[in-house]
Amino acid sequence: MATSPSQSPSQPQALPPIELHRLGRRPYAPVWQAMRDLTDSRDADTPDQFWLVEHEPVFTQGQAGRPEHLLMPGDIPVVQTDRGGQVTYHGPGQVVLYPLIDVRRSRLGVRHLVSGLENAVIALLAEHGVEARARPDAPGVYVETGVGEAKIASLGLRIRRGGSFHGVALNVDGDLSPFLRINPCGYAGMAMTRLADLVDRCPGVDAPGVAEVGERLAECLALELGRELVSRR
Repeated sequence: MATSPSQSPSQPQALPPIELHRLGRRPYAPVWQAMRDLTDSRDADTPDQFWLVEHEPVFTQGQAGRPEHLLMPGDIPVVQTDRGGQVTYHGPGQVVLYPLIDVRRSRLGVRHLVSGLENAVIALLAEHGVEARARPDAPGVYVETGVGEAKIASLGLRIRRGGSFHGVALNVDGDLSPFLRINPCGYAGMAMTRLADLVDRCPGVDAPGVAEVGERLAECLALELGRELVSRR
């Protein structure tokens, strides 16, 4: 069959849009199970998806997590998960973005996806006048607070059956005190910060809400991955 002038056998087929799903506030465990179910049931027709969610308070231990990094969890539940990394905290006021992507179909390497998540957070923060960076030795996004470096976004992924799940958590305006009950991501004494506090130091910049930040974070990640984003309510 002849190939049209606008097509050539070497040109990859354009990928379909990524679906954006807004889950609202949810407990952690059912969302984690739903991610695993979608990943395990994927086929060639399963769309790539971004899930935006705020979780109820929870500590999650990654596959490299060590019990000694849970200092005093108290009344906050601890869930042992299958993502990479060590212990972190999720709670209200934090936006979590889960990229559920067929990485084989997307020809997307794990390092590319990690960098895309970090760069999306950095781009979003820049729009609010906050300079941030990634670190080669510790996944996530970091900022200078005036008294030293602090972490504003934590990252952990899992690839199974060619699909990605888990993702990135960005502190927007939530209570950061639960981070004092753990060694965040396995680092004793690591300072944590949130967008609301950083924006307060930027004249003329209003502090955004969690929903607004989540929407823009999804848009920034789609741009980083070179993909179109479509809304699914």
